[in-house]
Amino acid sequence: MSTYIFNDGGRRAAGYTGLAGDCVTRAAAIVTGKSYQEIYDLINEFAKSERTGKRKRGISAARNGVYKETIHKLLNALGFTWVPTMQIGQGCKVHLRADELPSGRIICSVSKHMVAVIDGVIHDISDPSRGGKRCVYGYYQLNQ
Repeated sequence: MSTYIFNDGGRRAAGYTGLAGDCVTRAAAIVTGKSYQEIYDLINEFAKSERTGKRKRGISAARNGVYKETIHKLLNALGFTWVPTMQIGQGCKVHLRADELPSGRIICSVSKHMVAVIDGVIHDISDPSRGGKRCVYGYYQLNQ
């Protein structure tokens, strides 16, 4: 089972308070070592080029949620590569646990959440591992 360390990614230090759906901003700030504000601004900059439609009414926002395509563009620009751990209809193969994840600094995609994991240790504002049973859809790993 993974250990957990409380880490807000520099959110409080950047002057933000209250509840927010900013897991992408926090995870990217923690794993890259960049400031929360720098990642926040970068996400909002990427969001400006998003298109809306019938199914997608708004655009991404660093504070309230980021669409998958924008997460992918952001993390690719920061030098990360997507590593899928699950295929459609396959079932869960990798869980949010140190013994099932690679070492190093990664950002894991779990249901409705992104979480920073550094050498098997979860860095987030709460423990999202569900006792080591939470399924990991894939993760972003820094290019070597």
